[in-house]
Amino acid sequence: MQTEWLRARAESLGGRVWSDGPLTWVDGPDGLILVFPETIDPSALERSIEQARNEERELVGAWVDNEMDASALAAAGFERGWAPWWLAADLAGIDAPADPRVHVGVDLEDVRDEQGHNGYDRMLGLARAQPERAFYAGIRIDGVLAGHAWSFVDGDVAGIFDLDVWPPFRRRGFGAALLHAVAAAAHGAGARTAVVGTSPQDAIIYRAQGFNRVGMSSTWWRHL
Repeated sequence: MQTEWLRARAESLGGRVWSDGPLTWVDGPDGLILVFPETIDPSALERSIEQARNEERELVGAWVDNEMDASALAAAGFERGWAPWWLAADLAGIDAPADPRVHVGVDLEDVRDEQGHNGYDRMLGLARAQPERAFYAGIRIDGVLAGHAWSFVDGDVAGIFDLDVWPPFRRRGFGAALLHAVAAAAHGAGARTAVVGTSPQDAIIYRAQGFNRVGMSSTWWRHL
């Protein structure tokens, strides 16, 4: 699911996706990322690093399953970063009354409010490019955008991504309202299971909504 999310964003927003032997690379809003290889060919890895250096990139990343041998990444100068927990839930069990302050979709106010938020206004193009799969939800409090979330459907599985409530609005139930909104949109699009990658500290938010831990992965980063 993480791979499909990164791929969709890259392909919808002018990036690219390619493979070199067993390595699949996504060049999208998060930069140049190696996505969940089953094995790592050191020569293919070095070719991509050299390409990134020639393009004057500052950073190359990788997402890997914790059961994969990542020694080739360490040997190539990558350093281990954050290690997300993966949780899953039955979408039929994520049910709550809709909060009228949450809207699913993108309007002009969202675009204006998201400008300057790490260039996030470009990301909103994904909801327009793939409206049957990508669902953006925003919550407005007194007319001000207070947080957002995404769900992305791939077959009968939906990923929950970028759920965030701005600091002045936290601890008021808005995160749960956003989660319910994007989960309902994904369920309506045919997904049966939701998955999310999160930090151990934030996992409690999802556990309270019926998510259970199913695995772990790691990120690795090479500063050029």
